[in-house]
Amino acid sequence: MNKVAVIGLGNIANRHRRNLKMLFPDAELLAMSASGRVPREAVSDCDGIVASVEALINAQVELVIVASPAPFHAQHAIPLIEAGIPTLIEKPVTTTMEDVQAIQRAIEQYQTPVAVGYCLRYLPSALQLKVQLDAGKIGTLYNSHIEIGQYLPDWRPNKDYRDCVSANKLLGGGALFELSHELDYAQWLLGPLNLQHAVLRSSKELDLDVEDMVDILALTDSGAVTTIHLDFLQRKAHRQCSFVGSQGRIDWDLIQNQLILTTATETTVLYSDPEWDKNQMYLAMIDDFVQMIGQNQQTCTELLEAATTVRFIDEVKQQANMT
Repeated sequence: MNKVAVIGLGNIANRHRRNLKMLFPDAELLAMSASGRVPREAVSDCDGIVASVEALINAQVELVIVASPAPFHAQHAIPLIEAGIPTLIEKPVTTTMEDVQAIQRAIEQYQTPVAVGYCLRYLPSALQLKVQLDAGKIGTLYNSHIEIGQYLPDWRPNKDYRDCVSANKLLGGGALFELSHELDYAQWLLGPLNLQHAVLRSSKELDLDVEDMVDILALTDSGAVTTIHLDFLQRKAHRQCSFVGSQGRIDWDLIQNQLILTTATETTVLYSDPEWDKNQMYLAMIDDFVQMIGQNQQTCTELLEAATTVRFIDEVKQQANMT
């Protein structure tokens, strides 16, 4: 890669610029703000600022990461796709199915490599968990419980939480979109989820105009019951899942990067590496996308997979509004 770019100037964009510099130290890296403004403040890991997607196209960049707020992903990504520039879009891919369909039409017409940034699929314990579930390690799956909670004001301590994307409805905020990793990996691990019931709540504690608590009940195609809880409220970060089957149970702690198998006779640590550098997920995701660009074997999250999460969020919102 000789020339790469990142759209967006938030925390995740900062990480992506740093990682691109690490992976392609000799490449020129261009940055663009989501709005196209030229920032007065210094932008880290950057060789130049541009004010438009057209400027990126004219610069003949070879890879772009779109890390602007999700409602702007389509308007930023589609011109790049039409120009044949490989584009990695941060999660969630968009906030509407109309935008998903517009991106998909562009991909089909121009055959440009596009992937979506669900980096948790590259967490070693996640990869090991998928192997175990696919192999039927715990027999027939009966129940899955997925839970994430973290206090929103602690996410970015140097910024008022009410000003961040997560809290802003117009920027794609709310627990459903911001914590959509859980909805993505649930379907990656378990297959399609058939929504049964959903409850969305906004607490008085954070005083947001978006949901800060989500509770979902769904069924897999095989009839296993799956419950998903998302929140912005837990003071100590919590990200754990459990999978209960006819032959045992697997507990997954994403923060500790650990899997524990419990059967009738023993408890076994299947995987544990709490010190693993989680930035390696993001590097692996970019490496995988480069393999996609080169038409090599890869495991990228493609648009149609990411679309199922947007569609599921739509179903949750519609169902919750009816109750």
